[in-house]
Amino acid sequence: MTQTARVEYQTDPAQYKHWKLTFDGPVATLKADFDENAGLRPGYRLKLNSYDLGVDIELNDAVSRIRFEHPEVRTVVMTSAKEKVFCSGANIFMLGVSSHAWKVNFCKFTNETRNGLEDSSAHSGLKFLAAVNGACAGGGYELALACDEIILVDDRSSAVSLPEVPLLGVLPGTGGLTRITDKRHVRHDLADLFCTSVEGVRGDKAVAWRLVDAVAKPAVFAQKVQERALALAAQSDRPADGTGVSLAPLQREIVADALRYGHVNVEIDRAKRTAAITVKGPAGAQPSDVAGIEAAAANWYPLAMARELEDAILQLRTNETEIGTWLIKTEGDVDAALALDATLQAHAGHWLVRETVGLLRRTFSRLDVSSRSLFALIEPGSCFAGTLLELALACDRSYQLMLPDDEAKSPKIAVSALNFSLYPMATEQSRLGRRFYDEQPALDAVRAVLGQALDADAAFALGLVTSNPDDIDWADEVRIAIEERVAMSPDSLTGLEANLRFNGPETMATRVFGRLTAWQNWIFQRPNAVGEKGALKVYGKGDKAVFDWNRV
Repeated sequence: MTQTARVEYQTDPAQYKHWKLTFDGPVATLKADFDENAGLRPGYRLKLNSYDLGVDIELNDAVSRIRFEHPEVRTVVMTSAKEKVFCSGANIFMLGVSSHAWKVNFCKFTNETRNGLEDSSAHSGLKFLAAVNGACAGGGYELALACDEIILVDDRSSAVSLPEVPLLGVLPGTGGLTRITDKRHVRHDLADLFCTSVEGVRGDKAVAWRLVDAVAKPAVFAQKVQERALALAAQSDRPADGTGVSLAPLQREIVADALRYGHVNVEIDRAKRTAAITVKGPAGAQPSDVAGIEAAAANWYPLAMARELEDAILQLRTNETEIGTWLIKTEGDVDAALALDATLQAHAGHWLVRETVGLLRRTFSRLDVSSRSLFALIEPGSCFAGTLLELALACDRSYQLMLPDDEAKSPKIAVSALNFSLYPMATEQSRLGRRFYDEQPALDAVRAVLGQALDADAAFALGLVTSNPDDIDWADEVRIAIEERVAMSPDSLTGLEANLRFNGPETMATRVFGRLTAWQNWIFQRPNAVGEKGALKVYGKGDKAVFDWNRV
Protein backbone atom coordinates (compact mmCIF):
# COMPACT_ATOMS: atom_id res chain seq x y z
CA MET A 1 0.00 0.00 0.00
CA THR A 2 1.38 3.41 -0.93
CA GLN A 3 1.29 5.89 1.94
CA THR A 4 1.78 9.26 0.31
CA ALA A 5 -1.19 11.38 1.36
CA ARG A 6 -0.63 13.41 4.52
CA VAL A 7 -2.18 11.93 7.65
CA GLU A 8 -4.25 14.43 9.61
CA TYR A 9 -4.39 14.06 13.39
CA GLN A 10 -6.82 16.93 13.99
CA THR A 11 -10.51 16.02 14.14
CA ASP A 12 -13.63 16.64 16.23
CA PRO A 13 -16.81 14.73 17.14
CA ALA A 14 -18.74 16.19 14.21
CA GLN A 15 -16.27 14.46 11.88
CA TYR A 16 -16.11 11.09 13.66
CA LYS A 17 -16.81 8.10 11.47
CA HIS A 18 -16.13 5.37 14.01
CA TRP A 19 -17.02 6.42 17.55
CA LYS A 20 -20.22 7.62 19.20
CA LEU A 21 -19.61 9.79 22.28
CA THR A 22 -22.40 10.47 24.80
CA PHE A 23 -22.54 11.95 28.30
CA ASP A 24 -24.63 11.21 31.36
CA GLY A 25 -23.46 13.13 34.41
CA PRO A 26 -20.18 11.68 35.66
CA VAL A 27 -20.16 8.95 33.01
CA ALA A 28 -19.18 9.30 29.36
CA THR A 29 -19.74 6.42 26.95
CA LEU A 30 -17.61 5.75 23.89
CA LYS A 31 -19.31 3.28 21.59
CA ALA A 32 -17.27 1.59 18.88
CA ASP A 33 -19.26 1.64 15.65
CA PHE A 34 -16.52 1.53 13.06
CA ASP A 35 -17.59 2.37 9.50
CA GLU A 36 -16.14 -0.49 7.49
CA ASN A 37 -16.09 1.67 4.35
CA ALA A 38 -14.20 4.57 5.98
CA GLY A 39 -10.68 3.22 6.34
CA LEU A 40 -7.90 5.79 6.35
CA ARG A 41 -6.33 4.19 3.25
CA PRO A 42 -7.79 2.19 0.36
CA GLY A 43 -7.40 -1.56 0.10
CA TYR A 44 -9.32 -2.89 3.11
CA ARG A 45 -12.64 -2.71 4.95
CA LEU A 46 -13.00 -2.30 8.70
CA LYS A 47 -15.29 -5.27 9.24
CA LEU A 48 -16.29 -6.51 12.70
CA ASN A 49 -15.14 -3.31 14.41
CA SER A 50 -11.58 -3.83 13.26
CA TYR A 51 -9.56 -0.65 13.36
CA ASP A 52 -6.85 1.29 11.58
CA LEU A 53 -4.96 4.48 12.40
CA GLY A 54 -7.99 6.63 11.59
CA VAL A 55 -10.03 4.90 14.27
CA ASP A 56 -7.37 5.56 16.88
CA ILE A 57 -6.95 9.20 15.83
CA GLU A 58 -10.64 9.65 16.68
CA LEU A 59 -10.23 7.76 19.96
CA ASN A 60 -7.29 9.96 20.96
CA ASP A 61 -9.30 13.07 20.15
CA ALA A 62 -12.38 11.86 22.04
CA VAL A 63 -10.44 11.11 25.21
CA SER A 64 -8.66 14.47 25.00
CA ARG A 65 -12.01 16.24 24.72
CA ILE A 66 -13.36 14.37 27.71
CA ARG A 67 -10.31 15.44 29.71
CA PHE A 68 -10.65 19.14 28.89
CA GLU A 69 -14.20 19.82 27.75
CA HIS A 70 -16.00 17.67 30.32
CA PRO A 71 -14.37 17.94 33.74
CA GLU A 72 -17.56 16.56 35.29
CA VAL A 73 -16.85 13.17 33.69
CA ARG A 74 -15.16 10.76 36.07
CA THR A 75 -15.63 7.44 34.26
CA VAL A 76 -15.44 6.59 30.58
CA VAL A 77 -17.23 3.42 29.49
CA MET A 78 -15.75 1.77 26.40
CA THR A 79 -18.26 -0.47 24.65
CA SER A 80 -19.61 -1.38 21.22
CA ALA A 81 -22.66 -0.33 19.24
CA LYS A 82 -22.49 -3.51 17.17
CA GLU A 83 -24.29 -6.64 18.27
CA LYS A 84 -22.11 -9.55 19.40
CA VAL A 85 -18.87 -7.71 18.52
CA PHE A 86 -16.86 -5.49 20.85
CA CYS A 87 -13.74 -5.10 18.71
CA SER A 88 -11.85 -7.60 16.59
CA GLY A 89 -8.59 -5.68 16.81
CA ALA A 90 -6.33 -4.13 14.20
CA ASN A 91 -7.54 -4.71 10.67
CA ILE A 92 -5.50 -7.61 9.32
CA PHE A 93 -5.87 -6.67 5.68
CA MET A 94 -4.64 -3.14 6.49
CA LEU A 95 -1.55 -4.65 8.12
CA GLY A 96 -1.06 -7.01 5.20
CA VAL A 97 -0.91 -4.23 2.60
CA SER A 98 0.96 -1.66 4.73
CA SER A 99 4.65 -0.84 4.62
CA HIS A 100 6.83 -1.85 7.54
CA ALA A 101 7.18 1.76 8.67
CA TRP A 102 3.41 2.25 8.59
CA LYS A 103 2.81 -0.84 10.75
CA VAL A 104 5.40 0.23 13.31
CA ASN A 105 4.15 3.82 13.57
CA PHE A 106 0.56 2.57 13.75
CA CYS A 107 1.44 0.34 16.71
CA LYS A 108 3.37 3.19 18.37
CA PHE A 109 0.42 5.57 18.19
CA THR A 110 -2.06 2.96 19.47
CA ASN A 111 0.32 2.23 22.33
CA GLU A 112 0.51 5.92 23.20
CA THR A 113 -3.28 6.20 23.11
CA ARG A 114 -3.76 3.27 25.46
CA ASN A 115 -0.94 4.35 27.75
CA GLY A 116 -2.70 7.71 27.85
CA LEU A 117 -5.79 6.07 29.36
CA GLU A 118 -3.68 4.68 32.18
CA ASP A 119 -1.88 8.01 32.58
CA SER A 120 -5.19 9.80 33.08
CA SER A 121 -6.36 7.17 35.54
CA ALA A 122 -3.17 7.49 37.57
CA HIS A 123 -2.77 11.27 37.50
CA SER A 124 -6.12 12.90 36.70
CA GLY A 125 -8.76 10.73 38.34
CA LEU A 126 -10.38 9.81 35.02
CA LYS A 127 -11.31 6.13 35.18
CA PHE A 128 -12.01 3.74 32.32
CA LEU A 129 -14.35 0.74 32.23
CA ALA A 130 -14.45 -1.73 29.34
CA ALA A 131 -17.98 -3.05 28.86
CA VAL A 132 -17.17 -5.98 26.57
CA ASN A 133 -20.53 -6.82 25.01
CA GLY A 134 -19.33 -9.16 22.29
CA ALA A 135 -16.33 -10.90 20.77
CA CYS A 136 -13.14 -9.15 21.87
CA ALA A 137 -9.96 -10.12 20.06
CA GLY A 138 -6.40 -8.89 19.60
CA GLY A 139 -6.18 -5.14 19.72
CA GLY A 140 -9.78 -4.99 20.93
CA TYR A 141 -8.79 -6.87 24.06
CA GLU A 142 -5.68 -4.71 24.32
CA LEU A 143 -7.96 -1.65 24.43
CA ALA A 144 -9.95 -3.31 27.21
CA LEU A 145 -6.73 -4.15 29.05
CA ALA A 146 -5.80 -0.46 29.14
CA CYS A 147 -8.98 0.24 31.13
CA ASP A 148 -9.17 0.11 34.92
CA GLU A 149 -11.74 -2.70 34.87
CA ILE A 150 -13.24 -5.13 32.35
CA ILE A 151 -16.77 -6.54 32.47
CA LEU A 152 -17.50 -9.30 29.94
CA VAL A 153 -21.01 -10.27 28.86
CA ASP A 154 -21.70 -13.90 29.78
CA ASP A 155 -23.72 -14.96 26.74
CA ARG A 156 -21.95 -18.30 26.09
CA SER A 157 -20.25 -16.94 22.98
CA SER A 158 -18.43 -13.69 23.79
CA ALA A 159 -14.77 -14.27 24.64
CA VAL A 160 -11.53 -12.35 25.04
CA SER A 161 -8.54 -13.48 23.02
CA LEU A 162 -5.07 -12.58 21.80
CA PRO A 163 -4.81 -14.78 18.65
CA GLU A 164 -1.93 -12.98 16.92
CA VAL A 165 0.68 -15.72 17.42
CA PRO A 166 -1.33 -18.72 16.14
CA LEU A 167 -3.33 -16.81 13.53
CA LEU A 168 -1.01 -14.16 12.14
CA GLY A 169 2.56 -15.06 13.06
CA VAL A 170 3.05 -11.75 14.90
CA LEU A 171 2.70 -10.49 18.48
CA PRO A 172 -0.10 -8.55 20.13
CA GLY A 173 1.36 -5.17 19.20
CA THR A 174 -0.39 -2.84 21.63
CA GLY A 175 0.77 -4.03 25.01
CA GLY A 176 -1.33 -7.18 25.37
CA LEU A 177 1.50 -9.47 26.41
CA THR A 178 2.73 -6.94 28.95
CA ARG A 179 -0.61 -6.02 30.49
CA ILE A 180 -1.85 -9.56 31.07
CA THR A 181 1.29 -10.22 33.13
CA ASP A 182 2.40 -6.91 34.66
CA LYS A 183 -1.06 -5.41 35.14
CA ARG A 184 -3.51 -8.28 35.50
CA HIS A 185 -1.04 -10.82 36.92
CA VAL A 186 -2.26 -13.70 34.78
CA ARG A 187 -0.19 -16.75 35.70
CA HIS A 188 2.48 -17.24 33.06
CA ASP A 189 1.43 -20.78 32.10
CA LEU A 190 -2.19 -19.70 31.72
CA ALA A 191 -0.98 -16.71 29.73
CA ASP A 192 0.89 -19.11 27.45
CA LEU A 193 -2.27 -21.12 26.86
CA PHE A 194 -4.29 -17.97 26.29
CA CYS A 195 -1.88 -16.39 23.80
CA THR A 196 -1.57 -19.52 21.67
CA SER A 197 -5.31 -20.15 21.43
CA VAL A 198 -7.49 -18.75 18.67
CA GLU A 199 -10.77 -19.37 20.52
CA GLY A 200 -10.02 -17.29 23.59
CA VAL A 201 -11.57 -17.57 27.05
CA ARG A 202 -15.11 -16.72 28.13
CA GLY A 203 -17.37 -16.59 31.17
CA ASP A 204 -16.27 -17.55 34.67
CA LYS A 205 -13.04 -19.02 33.33
CA ALA A 206 -12.02 -15.56 32.12
CA VAL A 207 -12.58 -14.24 35.65
CA ALA A 208 -10.70 -17.14 37.25
CA TRP A 209 -7.74 -16.55 34.96
CA ARG A 210 -7.85 -12.79 35.79
CA LEU A 211 -8.44 -11.90 32.15
CA VAL A 212 -11.52 -9.86 33.13
CA ASP A 213 -12.82 -8.53 36.43
CA ALA A 214 -16.42 -9.70 36.20
CA VAL A 215 -19.00 -11.28 33.94
CA ALA A 216 -22.69 -10.52 33.73
CA LYS A 217 -25.63 -12.17 31.97
CA PRO A 218 -27.09 -10.16 29.09
CA ALA A 219 -30.23 -9.29 31.06
CA VAL A 220 -28.26 -7.51 33.79
CA PHE A 221 -25.18 -6.47 31.81
CA ALA A 222 -26.17 -2.81 31.35
CA GLN A 223 -27.10 -2.50 35.05
CA LYS A 224 -23.81 -4.03 36.14
CA VAL A 225 -21.85 -1.68 33.88
CA GLN A 226 -23.68 1.37 35.24
CA GLU A 227 -23.08 0.29 38.85
CA ARG A 228 -19.36 -0.21 38.28
CA ALA A 229 -19.07 3.04 36.30
CA LEU A 230 -20.58 4.99 39.18
CA ALA A 231 -18.43 3.14 41.72
CA LEU A 232 -15.29 4.06 39.77
CA ALA A 233 -16.54 7.64 39.47
CA ALA A 234 -16.83 7.81 43.25
CA GLN A 235 -13.05 7.28 43.46
CA SER A 236 -12.34 10.38 41.37
CA ASP A 237 -11.85 14.00 42.44
CA ARG A 238 -12.63 15.55 39.07
CA PRO A 239 -14.95 18.54 39.69
CA ALA A 240 -18.66 18.05 39.12
CA ASP A 241 -19.09 21.80 38.69
CA GLY A 242 -16.00 22.55 36.59
CA THR A 243 -16.37 24.62 33.43
CA GLY A 244 -14.99 22.77 30.44
CA VAL A 245 -12.50 24.22 27.98
CA SER A 246 -13.43 23.93 24.32
CA LEU A 247 -10.58 22.60 22.19
CA ALA A 248 -10.97 24.71 19.06
CA PRO A 249 -9.16 23.64 15.87
CA LEU A 250 -5.47 24.50 15.89
CA GLN A 251 -4.51 27.56 13.89
CA ARG A 252 -1.63 26.42 11.73
CA GLU A 253 -0.06 26.63 8.31
CA ILE A 254 1.24 23.51 6.59
CA VAL A 255 3.42 24.08 3.54
CA ALA A 256 5.89 21.93 1.65
CA ASP A 257 8.81 22.39 4.05
CA ALA A 258 7.28 23.89 7.18
CA LEU A 259 4.65 23.61 9.88
CA ARG A 260 3.77 26.90 11.52
CA TYR A 261 1.65 27.33 14.65
CA GLY A 262 1.23 30.13 17.16
CA HIS A 263 3.88 28.81 19.58
CA VAL A 264 5.67 26.15 17.53
CA ASN A 265 7.47 26.36 14.19
CA VAL A 266 8.98 23.51 12.19
CA GLU A 267 11.35 24.21 9.32
CA ILE A 268 12.43 21.20 7.23
CA ASP A 269 15.74 21.03 5.35
CA ARG A 270 15.24 18.10 3.01
CA ALA A 271 18.75 18.18 1.61
CA LYS A 272 20.20 17.82 5.11
CA ARG A 273 17.33 15.56 6.32
CA THR A 274 16.76 17.71 9.41
CA ALA A 275 13.82 19.50 10.95
CA ALA A 276 14.32 22.51 13.21
CA ILE A 277 11.54 22.55 15.83
CA THR A 278 11.33 25.89 17.61
CA VAL A 279 9.09 26.26 20.66
CA LYS A 280 8.33 29.85 21.65
CA GLY A 281 8.15 30.55 25.36
CA PRO A 282 5.38 32.50 27.12
CA ALA A 283 5.23 36.13 26.03
CA GLY A 284 3.31 39.08 27.39
CA ALA A 285 1.15 39.09 30.50
CA GLN A 286 0.37 35.57 31.73
CA PRO A 287 -2.33 34.61 34.24
CA SER A 288 -1.02 33.68 37.66
CA ASP A 289 -4.30 32.83 39.38
CA VAL A 290 -7.09 30.31 38.77
CA ALA A 291 -9.51 32.93 37.50
CA GLY A 292 -7.04 34.08 34.86
CA ILE A 293 -6.20 30.53 33.82
CA GLU A 294 -9.89 29.66 33.43
CA ALA A 295 -10.50 32.84 31.45
CA ALA A 296 -7.63 32.08 29.10
CA ALA A 297 -9.05 28.58 28.58
CA ALA A 298 -7.61 26.87 25.49
CA ASN A 299 -5.50 29.96 24.76
CA TRP A 300 -3.60 29.56 28.03
CA TYR A 301 0.01 29.30 26.91
CA PRO A 302 1.03 25.85 28.24
CA LEU A 303 -2.16 24.21 26.96
CA ALA A 304 -1.98 25.87 23.55
CA MET A 305 1.73 25.12 23.19
CA ALA A 306 1.34 21.48 24.24
CA ARG A 307 -1.44 20.92 21.70
CA GLU A 308 0.67 22.43 18.94
CA LEU A 309 3.82 20.54 19.86
CA GLU A 310 1.93 17.25 20.03
CA ASP A 311 0.47 17.82 16.57
CA ALA A 312 3.88 18.79 15.16
CA ILE A 313 5.50 15.63 16.56
CA LEU A 314 2.77 13.40 15.13
CA GLN A 315 2.86 15.15 11.76
CA LEU A 316 6.63 14.71 11.49
CA ARG A 317 6.64 11.11 12.70
CA THR A 318 4.02 9.94 10.22
CA ASN A 319 4.41 12.25 7.25
CA GLU A 320 8.17 12.95 7.22
CA THR A 321 9.81 9.59 7.77
CA GLU A 322 13.04 10.53 5.94
CA ILE A 323 13.67 13.53 8.20
CA GLY A 324 15.71 11.65 10.77
CA THR A 325 17.26 14.39 12.91
CA TRP A 326 15.21 16.95 14.84
CA LEU A 327 16.95 20.09 16.07
CA ILE A 328 15.11 21.33 19.14
CA LYS A 329 15.20 25.07 19.81
CA THR A 330 13.36 27.58 21.97
CA GLU A 331 12.77 31.33 21.85
CA GLY A 332 11.80 33.61 24.70
CA ASP A 333 12.61 34.83 28.17
CA VAL A 334 14.02 32.52 30.85
CA ASP A 335 12.36 34.46 33.67
CA ALA A 336 8.97 34.23 31.96
CA ALA A 337 9.38 30.47 31.58
CA LEU A 338 10.24 30.14 35.28
CA ALA A 339 7.24 32.31 36.20
CA LEU A 340 5.03 29.89 34.28
CA ASP A 341 6.42 27.01 36.33
CA ALA A 342 5.63 28.90 39.53
CA THR A 343 2.02 29.20 38.36
CA LEU A 344 1.82 25.51 37.45
CA GLN A 345 3.22 24.56 40.84
CA ALA A 346 0.99 26.94 42.81
CA HIS A 347 -2.19 25.59 41.23
CA ALA A 348 -1.20 21.97 40.65
CA GLY A 349 -4.40 20.74 42.29
CA HIS A 350 -6.74 22.62 39.95
CA TRP A 351 -8.28 20.28 37.40
CA LEU A 352 -7.37 22.38 34.34
CA VAL A 353 -3.77 22.81 35.47
CA ARG A 354 -3.56 19.11 36.20
CA GLU A 355 -4.90 18.17 32.77
CA THR A 356 -2.55 20.64 31.09
CA VAL A 357 0.42 19.16 32.93
CA GLY A 358 -0.81 15.72 31.83
CA LEU A 359 -0.86 16.80 28.20
CA LEU A 360 2.65 18.23 28.54
CA ARG A 361 3.85 15.01 30.20
CA ARG A 362 2.41 12.82 27.44
CA THR A 363 3.73 15.13 24.72
CA PHE A 364 7.26 15.06 26.12
CA SER A 365 6.94 11.28 26.23
CA ARG A 366 6.10 11.29 22.53
CA LEU A 367 9.51 12.86 22.00
CA ASP A 368 11.17 10.13 24.09
CA VAL A 369 9.75 7.31 21.97
CA SER A 370 10.09 8.98 18.57
CA SER A 371 12.63 7.14 16.43
CA ARG A 372 14.45 10.34 15.53
CA SER A 373 17.78 11.76 16.63
CA LEU A 374 17.15 14.72 18.94
CA PHE A 375 19.71 17.52 19.31
CA ALA A 376 19.01 20.60 21.45
CA LEU A 377 20.61 23.82 20.24
CA ILE A 378 20.80 26.44 23.01
CA GLU A 379 21.50 29.73 21.26
CA PRO A 380 21.05 33.44 22.05
CA GLY A 381 17.38 34.13 22.69
CA SER A 382 16.69 30.59 23.95
CA CYS A 383 14.51 29.92 27.00
CA PHE A 384 15.21 26.31 27.99
CA ALA A 385 13.97 26.85 31.53
CA GLY A 386 11.82 24.71 33.80
CA THR A 387 9.08 23.01 31.80
CA LEU A 388 10.76 24.02 28.54
CA LEU A 389 14.06 22.58 29.76
CA GLU A 390 12.39 19.17 29.47
CA LEU A 391 12.76 19.57 25.71
CA ALA A 392 16.54 19.68 26.04
CA LEU A 393 16.64 16.95 28.69
CA ALA A 394 14.72 14.68 26.31
CA CYS A 395 17.37 15.09 23.61
CA ASP A 396 20.18 12.70 22.80
CA ARG A 397 22.63 15.62 22.93
CA SER A 398 22.51 19.30 23.83
CA TYR A 399 24.82 22.08 22.64
CA GLN A 400 24.91 25.39 24.53
CA LEU A 401 26.76 28.35 23.07
CA MET A 402 29.26 30.09 25.36
CA LEU A 403 30.03 33.75 24.73
CA PRO A 404 32.93 34.43 27.12
CA ASP A 405 33.20 38.06 26.05
CA ASP A 406 29.47 38.88 26.21
CA GLU A 407 27.83 37.54 29.35
CA ALA A 408 24.60 39.39 28.65
CA LYS A 409 24.02 37.68 25.30
CA SER A 410 25.34 34.28 26.37
CA PRO A 411 22.28 31.96 26.35
CA LYS A 412 21.14 30.61 29.70
CA ILE A 413 19.21 27.59 30.90
CA ALA A 414 17.45 27.19 34.26
CA VAL A 415 16.14 24.30 36.32
CA SER A 416 12.90 24.48 38.31
CA ALA A 417 11.39 22.17 40.89
CA LEU A 418 9.04 20.84 38.22
CA ASN A 419 11.96 19.18 36.45
CA PHE A 420 12.24 16.85 39.44
CA SER A 421 8.56 15.95 39.71
CA LEU A 422 5.83 16.72 37.19
CA TYR A 423 7.10 15.15 33.97
CA PRO A 424 8.24 11.58 34.63
CA MET A 425 9.35 9.41 31.73
CA ALA A 426 8.07 5.91 30.99
CA THR A 427 10.63 4.66 33.51
CA GLU A 428 8.76 6.74 36.14
CA GLN A 429 11.98 8.73 36.61
CA SER A 430 12.38 12.41 35.96
CA ARG A 431 14.61 13.19 33.00
CA LEU A 432 17.10 14.63 35.46
CA GLY A 433 16.95 11.38 37.41
CA ARG A 434 17.50 9.41 34.21
CA ARG A 435 20.38 11.70 33.23
CA PHE A 436 22.25 11.18 36.51
CA TYR A 437 21.09 7.62 37.28
CA ASP A 438 19.38 9.04 40.40
CA GLU A 439 22.79 9.60 41.97
CA GLN A 440 22.22 12.05 44.80
CA PRO A 441 25.44 14.11 44.64
CA ALA A 442 24.74 15.11 41.03
CA LEU A 443 21.05 15.78 41.70
CA ASP A 444 21.83 17.76 44.85
CA ALA A 445 24.23 19.93 42.88
CA VAL A 446 21.45 20.72 40.41
CA ARG A 447 18.96 21.43 43.22
CA ALA A 448 21.42 23.94 44.64
CA VAL A 449 21.00 26.13 41.54
CA LEU A 450 17.21 25.97 41.14
CA GLY A 451 15.93 29.07 39.42
CA GLN A 452 19.39 30.36 38.53
CA ALA A 453 20.25 31.32 34.96
CA LEU A 454 23.18 29.09 33.95
CA ASP A 455 25.50 29.91 31.10
CA ALA A 456 27.10 27.17 29.02
CA ASP A 457 30.15 26.74 31.25
CA ALA A 458 28.04 26.47 34.41
CA ALA A 459 25.57 24.08 32.78
CA PHE A 460 28.40 21.95 31.40
CA ALA A 461 30.10 21.76 34.80
CA LEU A 462 26.83 20.41 36.29
CA GLY A 463 26.42 17.88 33.50
CA LEU A 464 23.26 19.49 32.16
CA VAL A 465 24.50 19.90 28.58
CA THR A 466 26.67 17.78 26.32
CA SER A 467 28.94 20.49 24.95
CA ASN A 468 29.66 24.19 25.54
CA PRO A 469 31.49 25.48 22.44
CA ASP A 470 32.37 29.14 22.23
CA ASP A 471 31.47 31.39 19.33
CA ILE A 472 34.66 30.45 17.47
CA ASP A 473 33.91 26.73 17.49
CA TRP A 474 30.09 26.74 17.61
CA ALA A 475 29.24 26.69 13.90
CA ASP A 476 31.74 23.98 12.94
CA GLU A 477 31.10 21.74 15.95
CA VAL A 478 27.33 21.79 15.52
CA ARG A 479 27.53 21.39 11.74
CA ILE A 480 29.89 18.42 11.95
CA ALA A 481 27.81 16.75 14.66
CA ILE A 482 24.65 17.03 12.57
CA GLU A 483 26.32 15.91 9.33
CA GLU A 484 27.82 12.88 11.05
CA ARG A 485 24.48 11.97 12.58
CA VAL A 486 22.43 12.10 9.40
CA ALA A 487 25.04 9.95 7.60
CA MET A 488 24.54 7.01 9.99
CA SER A 489 22.18 4.08 9.52
CA PRO A 490 18.66 5.04 10.65
CA ASP A 491 18.05 1.46 11.80
CA SER A 492 21.06 1.33 14.10
CA LEU A 493 20.38 4.84 15.40
CA THR A 494 16.82 3.88 16.32
CA GLY A 495 18.09 0.94 18.33
CA LEU A 496 20.89 2.94 19.90
CA GLU A 497 18.68 5.84 20.94
CA ALA A 498 15.96 3.66 22.42
CA ASN A 499 18.49 1.74 24.50
CA LEU A 500 20.27 4.84 25.77
CA ARG A 501 17.17 6.93 26.44
CA PHE A 502 15.56 4.32 28.68
CA ASN A 503 18.41 3.38 30.97
CA GLY A 504 16.41 3.41 34.19
CA PRO A 505 14.06 0.95 35.89
CA GLU A 506 11.94 -1.24 33.64
CA THR A 507 8.22 -0.56 33.91
CA MET A 508 5.15 -1.75 32.07
CA ALA A 509 5.46 1.23 29.73
CA THR A 510 9.14 0.62 28.95
CA ARG A 511 8.40 -3.03 28.28
CA VAL A 512 5.66 -2.04 25.85
CA PHE A 513 7.81 0.50 23.99
CA GLY A 514 11.14 -1.24 24.40
CA ARG A 515 11.05 -5.00 24.61
CA LEU A 516 7.70 -5.65 22.92
CA THR A 517 8.12 -3.03 20.22
CA ALA A 518 11.63 -4.21 19.40
CA TRP A 519 10.47 -7.80 18.96
CA GLN A 520 7.41 -6.80 16.96
CA ASN A 521 9.57 -4.57 14.77
CA TRP A 522 11.74 -7.58 13.94
CA ILE A 523 8.84 -10.01 13.50
CA PHE A 524 7.07 -7.59 11.16
CA GLN A 525 9.98 -8.05 8.72
CA ARG A 526 10.31 -11.83 8.95
CA PRO A 527 9.04 -14.03 6.10
CA ASN A 528 7.00 -16.11 8.56
CA ALA A 529 4.81 -13.04 9.00
CA VAL A 530 5.13 -10.95 5.84
CA GLY A 531 6.72 -13.24 3.26
CA GLU A 532 4.75 -14.30 0.20
CA LYS A 533 3.34 -17.22 2.20
CA GLY A 534 3.64 -15.53 5.60
CA ALA A 535 0.73 -15.76 8.02
CA LEU A 536 -0.09 -12.06 7.82
CA LYS A 537 -0.10 -12.13 4.01
CA VAL A 538 -2.27 -15.23 3.49
CA TYR A 539 -4.81 -14.46 6.21
CA GLY A 540 -8.34 -14.57 4.81
CA LYS A 541 -7.26 -16.00 1.45
CA GLY A 542 -7.84 -19.66 2.25
CA ASP A 543 -4.12 -20.47 2.00
CA LYS A 544 -2.04 -21.98 4.74
CA ALA A 545 1.02 -20.11 5.98
CA VAL A 546 4.38 -21.62 5.09
CA PHE A 547 6.91 -21.20 7.89
CA ASP A 548 10.67 -21.34 8.03
CA TRP A 549 11.01 -23.73 10.98
CA ASN A 550 14.46 -22.53 12.01
CA ARG A 551 14.46 -20.87 15.42
CA VAL A 552 16.47 -17.63 15.29
